[in-house]
Amino acid sequence: MKCRVHLACFAVLIALGAAPIYGASPASVSGMVRDSGGVPQIGAIVQLMRPDFSVVSTAYTNSDGRFRFDSIRPGHYAIKAMAASFLPSLRENVRVRSAAVVNLTLNTLYEAIQWLPSKAKGSAAQKDDWVWTLRSAADRPLLRWLENGPLVVVSDGSGSHPKLKARIMATGAAGTFGEDGERYSAAVEATPAGSRELLARVDFAPDSTAGMESMLGFSQDLGMAGSVQSVAAVTVHPEISSGNGTGLVTADVRSSEVMHFGPALGAEVGGTEVMARLGGAAPEMLTAALPYAQVNWTAGDSSIGYRMSTLVPNMGLMGATETEAGSPEYSARAGRLLMERGVHQEIAWERHTERSGMSVVLYADKIENPVLEARDEPGAGGYFASPMENSALVDGMSELIHAAGPNFSGSGVVADYRHRLPGGSDVQVGYASGEALVMPVMTHPVSLEEAAESAQSRPAETYTVSISGTLDGTKTRWQASYRWQTDSTITAVAPYAQGATGPYLNVYVRQPIHLAGDGTTGFEALIDVSNLLAEGYRPILLKDGSVLVFAQGQRCIRGGVAFTF
Repeated sequence: MKCRVHLACFAVLIALGAAPIYGASPASVSGMVRDSGGVPQIGAIVQLMRPDFSVVSTAYTNSDGRFRFDSIRPGHYAIKAMAASFLPSLRENVRVRSAAVVNLTLNTLYEAIQWLPSKAKGSAAQKDDWVWTLRSAADRPLLRWLENGPLVVVSDGSGSHPKLKARIMATGAAGTFGEDGERYSAAVEATPAGSRELLARVDFAPDSTAGMESMLGFSQDLGMAGSVQSVAAVTVHPEISSGNGTGLVTADVRSSEVMHFGPALGAEVGGTEVMARLGGAAPEMLTAALPYAQVNWTAGDSSIGYRMSTLVPNMGLMGATETEAGSPEYSARAGRLLMERGVHQEIAWERHTERSGMSVVLYADKIENPVLEARDEPGAGGYFASPMENSALVDGMSELIHAAGPNFSGSGVVADYRHRLPGGSDVQVGYASGEALVMPVMTHPVSLEEAAESAQSRPAETYTVSISGTLDGTKTRWQASYRWQTDSTITAVAPYAQGATGPYLNVYVRQPIHLAGDGTTGFEALIDVSNLLAEGYRPILLKDGSVLVFAQGQRCIRGGVAFTF
């Protein structure tokens, strides 16, 4: 009965999301891209973006340096042009009614520097909201950091937020493996020259011996050729133990290269070199190389691609960044430290327009050492007070454990449909099928190792509904999602699915708290709740009298305040 209700709601949301929006005639944007000497630039990348700088469509200039976007919805847009050896150029606040013409000029970094004012501005001059927004002698912004891109030359207008350059964040988390309690993090993104970007982040718990995470890396934009990125991350978790081993230390070195072979064909290759060590009288250490590769062919609004990956992605929280989600999960079995890994292959088809998008993915997976997460049932007591077993990694702060389940393989399909609603909100519905581990009902007390070995792979399905948006008045960013799947499943269906939400009910809210009168600087408060209703729990009675509750996603709450400058 419950499954039928979920299916009925899923069908209604698809019908609502698929309803067309009438009343607006298609418009177009065209123009030419030149350098400062007036020479047309062939093969320059031109992006049509919404006011929040999310990309609507991408085009390349022809042999005359011209570009064109057809069949777009009337409204306000930004247009950005990029080419090798030039700073990107941006035209903001372009109002499109029917046919708009926008010409852009690309400048080198040297040319842009020549535009700087020769003397300091008076006290009556307009003040910049960010100190790295450089202005001309006419007090017009010239160079600016954007939220989603590198340093750009601003062609016209000044009403955009610059890119976040540094952030300090204080958070409190409950229910996350290795990250429970109060934490501080600091992140820096700097672009010292042209298309190079420097990345750094450190995360630690104050006044305690709890874990620390740090990351350092750089990215290099190669223009039409693509881009390269390298990131090194180290985590230290002294509170994680297994048997006689204490203190988990991991190091990851991630590298990737994006390559463009003309306007239609692109590829990305890379991998992660991993080292993990569990200290103690008999330290455990493991190393692994986890490569990935993907190829995409784009024709108009549609694309088809192939992807191979070996690192099982960590879904984490809705607010987690890509770098935070790029490390493998660890567990233990029979006193041995284990890493969750696998081999994933997929063929995907996607189609995206300004208002909607859909994708269909056919995949095949082989998963080794899948992580089974469980927590101690409050009041049942015993497990964390008793000697720790060798069959799991134990986090003494959050009282969560990571055990290793049996290897399994399977294949399936993932389908998503996204639609932009009136008012700017986005609705997404999805379906996935495949294999997942199922925890059976235990009729008698068992050991933790017996419980992990009892998990079996079974065909399973998921249905997802997600709605997100930004409130115009308060600029509140929010997302709410619900992903239904059988209660007995304790691992994800289609674990390699990109952009997948966590299981069951999840809520994410990010609220800016402005300090400046123009509403451009200040604090941000956020709250991120996963599995809000604590669904999908599978309790198991252990021989020592304690009760462990297994779940594909434990309830987790994270809240904090961030200051950016």
